Amino acid sequence: MAEIMQKDGVWTFDGETVRIVPGRERGVHLMRQTLGELAVPLAAVAGIAFEAGRKSGRLRLRLREGSDPLLQVTRGQLPDAADPYQLSVEPDRTGVAEYFVTEVRNALLLEQIGNGPCDRYLLPGPAVPLSVGAGDGVAAFDGETVRLEWNWKTEDAKKSAGTRVFSVSDVMSVVWQPSAGLEHGYLRFVLANASTQAPPKYDPYAVELYGFKKDPLMALIAAAVTARMPHPSGADQTPVALSKPADAAPGGAAGGGGAGGDGGQPGGDGNDHDTLLRRLRELGELHREGILTAEEFAAAKQAVLKRF
Repeated sequence: MAEIMQKDGVWTFDGETVRIVPGRERGVHLMRQTLGELAVPLAAVAGIAFEAGRKSGRLRLRLREGSDPLLQVTRGQLPDAADPYQLSVEPDRTGVAEYFVTEVRNALLLEQIGNGPCDRYLLPGPAVPLSVGAGDGVAAFDGETVRLEWNWKTEDAKKSAGTRVFSVSDVMSVVWQPSAGLEHGYLRFVLANASTQAPPKYDPYAVELYGFKKDPLMALIAAAVTARMPHPSGADQTPVALSKPADAAPGGAAGGGGAGGDGGQPGGDGNDHDTLLRRLRELGELHREGILTAEEFAAAKQAVLKRF
């Protein structure tokens, strides 16, 4: 188990999942606090790095493209303070951060997880129901229906259309764009039967954003809806278990060693033992072929041996 605790939040890694809990200090971004705890399966991780600094360092978790609906809709436009996959690290915790990086990298190497794109979402997106008031309206989503209501800042032409209520099945795409300079941002829903080229200020299916504190929270609405839409890869979006299933017992009955069980004790048929031996041989081949350096091979080998 690797763990790093900071005012900015707490990250833990148990060999299968990176668990991210945002801090509750005053300086922690509202979006991260609203999003809450995240459980990132190792299969969704593309890489991890620690960047040292004079006053503080930064731990960064990089996810595979298409694994997280939040990253899908924000497209790298979240400010660092709002990014849930970054952790500010104090100077006296540099060693802990580097150890955390080593443990995650060793697990990625051991499990031979690539950094290519995913064909399905491996994270479920923000929890629903969710309601956010920002800009010229309030957007709410209960998991099936989106509701847009207007406030006193809404243009009369848009407000006259009244409250918009539509099903997620009617949504073709969701676009979240943060404010930049003098340009306002927006959250826009493109519907199959109600497409428009009107600016967000006049579009009854868009919330215009002015660059205030709660604006990034609209990205959570966008992500929650996106998580329930077809994956952009075009593959069938079937639910993915974020923890390993229990080993199957003879006769098809489930065994008792699922997530949260005895932590990987080998089964009676020796499958776990054989798998670890096979991975040791694979690592040896990668080292002989020059793909792994001596240091990488030693670290990966040690990680395998710990599991025996």
